[in-house]
Amino acid sequence: MILLSDPRVLAVSVQDNGEPLAEITTVPEVLMDHRERDAAGAYGRARTGVLNRLRLAARALPSGVQFLVIEGHRPADEQQRRFAYYEDRLRCEGITEPAELRRRTSAFVSPVEVAPHCAGAALDITLADADGRELDMGGAVNAHRTGGTASCPLDAPGLSPHARRNRALLAQVLAGAGFVSYPSEWWHWSYGDRYWALTTGAPCALYGPI
Repeated sequence: MILLSDPRVLAVSVQDNGEPLAEITTVPEVLMDHRERDAAGAYGRARTGVLNRLRLAARALPSGVQFLVIEGHRPADEQQRRFAYYEDRLRCEGITEPAELRRRTSAFVSPVEVAPHCAGAALDITLADADGRELDMGGAVNAHRTGGTASCPLDAPGLSPHARRNRALLAQVLAGAGFVSYPSEWWHWSYGDRYWALTTGAPCALYGPI
């Protein structure tokens, strides 16, 4: 698994195409959740190219299923706060070697200099039914915050058949629209950032930090 702390991610060049951020709610087929909005602002925006691909993915979902976006663009200062917080948490658990601490932290919080959310390129996203109720994905979005790290990888073992089918559907439609997953977080998908460029073989990233 390539993590966001891998030096190869930072080595990817960025040629930002200048696309602006736009409100995720402009995609009518998508619901926007508000659980993250009281941290340091509202995170309901993403690059317009990301939203165009999200619209394509939404149209590929079966009837009665829709996307629920938890978070899009994230300011750099909030990203740094989250990285430091999770790093401190792991340090308290006994992980003190600097390289290992950074690697373990980046499984769930990206270093700010390469963070897909800071580029407006990433979405934390899940599936919901027609009434907006989240489908069973075998674990909550951001479950690492409450000790549920075992359920976080996209291919986590021990999932029920129903949860595995829902994850497979999420992956099918998002990958079909050009997004890439972050394997340690089933809910994190991005397009156009450095991680996307590295994993797809693109010559450069399309989006840098905003």
